[in-house]
Amino acid sequence: MDLHAATLARRWQWALIAAIAGVLVFLLAPILTPFVIAAMLGWLGDPTVDRLERRGWSRTTAVVIVFCLMTMLLLIALVLLVPMIERQLVTLMESLPTYRDWFIGTALPWVERRTGLELASWLDPDRIVQLIREHWERAGGIATTMLGYLSASGFALIAWVANIVLIPVLTFYFLRDWDLLVERFAALVPRDHIATVTRLAKESDVVLGAFLRGQFSVMLALGVLYALGLWAVGLNVGLLIGFIAGIVSFVPYLGPATGVVMGVIAAMVQFGDWKHVALVLGVFGVGQVIESYVLTPRLVGNRIGLHPVAVIFAIMAGGQLFGFLGVLLALPVAAVVNVLLRYAHERYTRSRLYAGEAPPGIELDAYVDAGIERPTPDDDHA
Repeated sequence: MDLHAATLARRWQWALIAAIAGVLVFLLAPILTPFVIAAMLGWLGDPTVDRLERRGWSRTTAVVIVFCLMTMLLLIALVLLVPMIERQLVTLMESLPTYRDWFIGTALPWVERRTGLELASWLDPDRIVQLIREHWERAGGIATTMLGYLSASGFALIAWVANIVLIPVLTFYFLRDWDLLVERFAALVPRDHIATVTRLAKESDVVLGAFLRGQFSVMLALGVLYALGLWAVGLNVGLLIGFIAGIVSFVPYLGPATGVVMGVIAAMVQFGDWKHVALVLGVFGVGQVIESYVLTPRLVGNRIGLHPVAVIFAIMAGGQLFGFLGVLLALPVAAVVNVLLRYAHERYTRSRLYAGEAPPGIELDAYVDAGIERPTPDDDHA
């Protein structure tokens, strides 16, 4: 077998391994979520554990300290956030009749006047009851389906509770054995590719660090900023809207757009004037300026390098293929793929396919690095 055939065979082997891994992830997605979350937490805590080790602590003691700190921060967040979110949800539920009246009495007539469509008749309660009576059998079938879904959801809820209980246990073991796992993975890499894989792994670590640490910090800062701003405006559910907008802000444009829509509706329902609508728009405008010029440059930087369209596509594709696990992995995987694409581009620009044939006596790498324009055949003849 010649060298070209052997290289092609190796590539097909790697492609087969990648395909098998993708199929396994697809089939095991429902049970992989706690492992992925725990692995991310272990990866986030490993640098602190390593620093404590360098100061003379044993690995187990360092892991216990970091694990306790992470647990304490989570409990503090839950103690502070859960009661506040609960109060906001109660306020929202109490305000639902007001939102319904505003929607039917103000929003729908405004839309009808400008579009000529008769929408209110379709939302009339008597008409809805009549439609249900006319399609009772179909409604019964839908009810049966919903009951079956709710029954299945009960088992799904039990599975989620089990997953939540597993996360801290798995996180502890990932923290303790992270360096060992990395060493074992490195030992499996073919020796002639170890330098390239090490380089790409380090670049991916930087990119993932920028995403997980930086983007999460940006989400938290924006959530607090939006929540305090809407609370200062006077919205009853401002804290809830602000935190939702902050959480969703990891998708470009979706976070502020969601917050603006919900904030404007809440302001119109509660106050009914354009002054508070302008104040809501001002809150999100200030938040976007702070995010663009302060938070993202300082906390994230340009190390991820993902276009907003790529981010949206990655999240949608991940959710479609693997559900919640896909959404969880979408941006980290996209960031790593971006590193691989940069490496592939670098290899391509240094290849003979891109540079063409170099003049005799000039090595290809030097030819490309020097930025020398490849001479045309006429130049060679001259």
